[in-house]
Parts: sequence; structure tokens; C-alpha cells
Amino acid sequence: MKLKFDDNWRAMVTDDLLNTVPGFTGKSVHVAPYANAVEREKFLEDTFGSQKLLWDTPDILRFDPAGQQLVGLEFQLPEESASAEESARLSDQPTSRPGGLRADETRDFPHRSTTVLCRAPGDTALTCLRDLDVLTDPIEARIEIAPDLALVVQHSDVVGWSLTNPVQYLTTGFTEPDPDPPAPATHRLLTECLDLITQPVIFEVEDREAAAVARLRAVDDALRNQRYDRHRADALLSLVANMAEHYVD
Repeated sequence: MKLKFDDNWRAMVTDDLLNTVPGFTGKSVHVAPYANAVEREKFLEDTFGSQKLLWDTPDILRFDPAGQQLVGLEFQLPEESASAEESARLSDQPTSRPGGLRADETRDFPHRSTTVLCRAPGDTALTCLRDLDVLTDPIEARIEIAPDLALVVQHSDVVGWSLTNPVQYLTTGFTEPDPDPPAPATHRLLTECLDLITQPVIFEVEDREAAAVARLRAVDDALRNQRYDRHRADALLSLVANMAEHYVD
């Protein structure tokens, strides 16, 4: 299968997916061989593909110039959430198949970030799409380019991505996720945090509606006082701590 990105840029699906475990910060997903900001800049200099521009924040896919294979990526989580009814339309999407990517040509290309987040019940999977028009036609394929991380393909176009079991991969910065299973309470707190940082609940927080602010206060307190699964709790706390400081009296 050959996939098409923006600017008619194409890549062939190969047999070799990325073996690096994804890191999920709650606002973005990254799969990359760097451990800090300095190494990240060096990585971007030594590879080609899509990257952040001054006026935009596209999803980033980076390829090795020597073999033209995919070696790293960063995807942004949209702020808008689809309704439960809209998200349910993804329930019949095809099962993911593992595969890497090899670029057709060595050149940079633009790749727009997704705009809408579809959440499975219990946030067992997050699917991010270009727009809801994608749901008009069936999804053609899901290519698992890293463990539990897949590209969503329709008519050979890459129209989004999905992360299965996102709570497992919660982390801060460039730190590798905790390999141990997450605590049950962390699952619930992930859902609460995603509610708070996406539309429409984030609008209610910004308007200082009492119920929304009370939810924010409760989540902030729970995360600060959670004594187990601390690494994931700290990752979630980084999502809401500034909001709580600003909106909670």
C-alpha cells in the first residue's frame, strides 16, 4: 500500500514498524530516539519530513535520508472532541496491521495536524481525525507504525491517527513511560483530564461555571494526593495544574 500525505507527498508501507514505545503527554504523542530538547533539535536537523513551522503546528513525521524510512514522529491532540454519537461511528473501523513507512522522495512536506478527537468509551482508544467529514466514508486501513499507534487511512490518504490504551503510555516530557500497568484510578483521572482540556468543558472552565471549576478542583486534588502510579499522575497533573492555579480560588 502507498499512502498519500499533504502536497501529494507519498510513502510506501513496509514490514518494519517502529519499535520505540510511544510517549503520551496528554496533549501530544511522540515516538522518537531523543531524550531532551537538544537531542530533538539535532534529530530534526539530521532527518527530513514534516516539521513545525512558525505559523503552524503540523503533525511531525521524520525520515532517515539514507534509507528513507520513518524514524520518528510527534502528533498533536486536538482541542475539539467529537460527540459520543459521532465517535461511535468509528466502531467498525478495520483492525490495525503493523507496518513502517519508506518515503518515495527525500524532501520536506507539509502535513496538517488533526482537528477533532474521537474518544472510545472509557478512553480505551483515542482517534484524531482531519475533520468529521472523514466519517462519511468507511476507513480503509489502520497502519500500526509503533506499538498501539496507528495511522488512519481513507482512499490512500492519511486522514488521522489513533492511540490504543493511552493511559499505559502517559509520561512527562521525553521520559519513557512506566512499563508497569496503570492503576485503576489513573484510568478515571485520564478521562476527567481529557474532559477538562477539550471542548466543550474547557469553555465552561474558562467561563468559571461552578460545576466545571469544582471538577477541576477535585481532579487537581486527587492527582496531587495520589500516592501510587506517581509518574502517570504527574503527567496528568501537568495538564491541569496551571488551569487550577488560574481558575480555582
